[in-house]
Amino acid sequence: MKLYYTPGACSLSPHIVLHELGLPHETERVDLKEKRTASGEDFTSVNPKGGVPALRLDGGEVLTEGPAIVQYLADLKPESGLAPAAGTLGRYRLQEMLNFITTELHKGFGPLFMPDTPDAYKETARATLTKRFAYVDGKLAGHSYLMGETFTVADAYLFVVMSWAGKLGVDLKPFANLGAFQERLMARPSVQHAMRHEGLTQ
Repeated sequence: MKLYYTPGACSLSPHIVLHELGLPHETERVDLKEKRTASGEDFTSVNPKGGVPALRLDGGEVLTEGPAIVQYLADLKPESGLAPAAGTLGRYRLQEMLNFITTELHKGFGPLFMPDTPDAYKETARATLTKRFAYVDGKLAGHSYLMGETFTVADAYLFVVMSWAGKLGVDLKPFANLGAFQERLMARPSVQHAMRHEGLTQ
């Protein structure tokens, strides 16, 4: 398998999951502005949508969209517990949380990444994100992870999205449960390995 990634982008989530599962894989960095891979390939020939992550499977097919990729990876090693079994309520709860992260948190940061977004709109976006993070903080009350005491692929995704908050002016300091969650995730070897590989930490 080969993961196409951009350092610190949402592709960090499946990168963490690959290390968590100990799955053999290659990685290739993508310049999202130029739509070029590190080897000079036109990235739109890999993913016509132009975004990361993209996962080239051993058979040659390419899977895109982070929530789909991380569930695919988890299902390669169901004994890992990174995703509840398909067809169970737990699996639908996981999908419920992945959908919330991708639509309400991940996409909510979009205007803040755009330099030409009006300041007033950015403030509205930050206020909305703060409300959404307050909800997640409540979900973590009394729990180590989003699904309880078991680390899942949703936790990897939340961690990555949270990592954007500080540099984009979204204050998460009032949320003690989120702060403890972030520290918990930073201590995981899979997170440390993926971040080091992407040049995000020493």
